[in-house]
Amino acid sequence: MAIESMDTRDEEAPLVVDVSGGETPKSRTRDVHILSCAFLLIFLAYGAAQNLETTINSEGNLGTVSLGILYVSFAFFSLFASLVVRVLGSKNAVVLGTTGYWLYIAANLKPTWYTMVPVSLYMGFAASIIWVGEGTYLTSIARSHAIDTGLHEGTVIGNFNGEFWAVFALHQFVGNLITLAVLPKGTEGSTGSTSLLFIVFLCSMTLGTILMCFICKTNDKEKVSEDSSVSFCSAVASRLNSVILPLLDMRMLLVIPLIAYSGLQQAFVWASYTKDIVNPTLGEAGVGGAMAVYGAFDAICSLVAGRLTSGLRSITVIVCGGAFFQALILLWLLLKYSATSGVLGVIYPLLMAAFLGIGDGVLNTQLSALLALLFKHDTEGAFAQLKVWQSSAIAVVFFLSPVVTLQTMVEIMVGAISVSLVSFLFLTLKVEKAFSSHQVTNM
Repeated sequence: MAIESMDTRDEEAPLVVDVSGGETPKSRTRDVHILSCAFLLIFLAYGAAQNLETTINSEGNLGTVSLGILYVSFAFFSLFASLVVRVLGSKNAVVLGTTGYWLYIAANLKPTWYTMVPVSLYMGFAASIIWVGEGTYLTSIARSHAIDTGLHEGTVIGNFNGEFWAVFALHQFVGNLITLAVLPKGTEGSTGSTSLLFIVFLCSMTLGTILMCFICKTNDKEKVSEDSSVSFCSAVASRLNSVILPLLDMRMLLVIPLIAYSGLQQAFVWASYTKDIVNPTLGEAGVGGAMAVYGAFDAICSLVAGRLTSGLRSITVIVCGGAFFQALILLWLLLKYSATSGVLGVIYPLLMAAFLGIGDGVLNTQLSALLALLFKHDTEGAFAQLKVWQSSAIAVVFFLSPVVTLQTMVEIMVGAISVSLVSFLFLTLKVEKAFSSHQVTNM
């Protein structure tokens, strides 16, 4: 389980490097724009619906339980998502993945245990392939763009991820503004208004799916051998090994705590922050406004962090900066915070939303860039691990939030951010040391 330098592995033929297929640098940047806008249209609907789920489907904790089931399913299917993406190709995988989100929104038009639970299970599968496919696709076109233009690979990966996550982060801002417009204060429980909102969301998702079809295909689809039964079993065994093998790599083991924390902090915002901090002071109508602030700062920070990314050292500095902002909020909640009225009662939750959004923007862009740089020969496997641990952490929070206090949840978060930062810093020191040693031996 020795730690290897990012640059010590042979660069022969990673699965996702060759995406040329007639594409030009201009068409690749166009694909980044299209992919980003398509995800925005899909997730502005899902993100806003998720924020409302525990409120509008509160009977029997249907909303909370269905989200917990969704993320458990997400974690399970992420173990096999890289196999599906390799077979389908990354473009086909992201298009197929949109169907789960569409069905989830449709199920909310008539939310019962018989509609929400099966759809949540299927959406876990859909989410696993759409996110592994997105990470694979974006990394593929970034690498080819770097080769064709002569730019530094880390810089291009950072720029592409920065644009994608900045546009994606706007889903909280735009989606919650739509919620505020369709569900004005005092109509949160209105069946007619809620149905109208989800119909608007379905229209947005349909447009996003159509737009997704216009991105160019990459040459990352795995060829299927003529010898069907033997070759298929061999391929399955090989891909299952690719799920396990990353866990034997010390670099992956060291980055997993940061991945898990990124999921914890997202679920903390969705489940605990909105319920225990925003709702008591601003009411249900204020949840949309607070999450819009969160999304705006998330988007701005994602764009800036992506533009500043150039390699492992810049990733280290940016991650530490984002963690600092979130640590300030967590320590404030742990030691000093108490709900208040008046102007401060409005400012405090919005300030927290801004700082939490900054941290989320940092983690989204930098984790994607870090995995792309460290695991060049198994991009799908690396992004599958990202979603396994992220979604597992999110599921834990959704199942815990109804039974633990805000104080306990914050204590868990403080412990998680501490462990993840120590592990991440140890990783960067080891990789830098291995890289320096490799340079010396090659001189």
